[in-house]
Amino acid sequence: MSALPQGYELVDDQALIDPVAAHAFLTRSYWAEGIALAKVEQAIRNSLCVAVRHDGQQVGMARVVTDYVAIAYLNDVHVLEAHRGKGLSRAMVAHLQAHPDLQGVRRWMLLTADAQGLYTQLGWSPAAQPEWVMERLFVDAYR
Repeated sequence: MSALPQGYELVDDQALIDPVAAHAFLTRSYWAEGIALAKVEQAIRNSLCVAVRHDGQQVGMARVVTDYVAIAYLNDVHVLEAHRGKGLSRAMVAHLQAHPDLQGVRRWMLLTADAQGLYTQLGWSPAAQPEWVMERLFVDAYR
């Protein structure tokens, strides 16, 4: 697992995950623009989450949606702009990948438009059979 710089702490206690802080970032992200706070709260409740805190404030978060056997879907990985470049995303993803409850999960998935370099460093690769991947996308679901 990646070490965090001094002054940062990683938390995975669900009670310490701040949905308001996550919402403030996600609502302006390319993948969840306009998402309602209630939807972020619901997503966090139904996921395995990790966050990074600095001076008592949440500055990053990542979550996994999973059945703990066949599939783990990594999403909402983010770090506030002022805290980037310190390995925080890497630490959160590494923490989730090493989580005891997720060992033995057969397939991990994620979607990213701009962080392939990070995920490649953590053992990810393009889908082996991209022709198998299908989706139902509702682009206006958060509006």
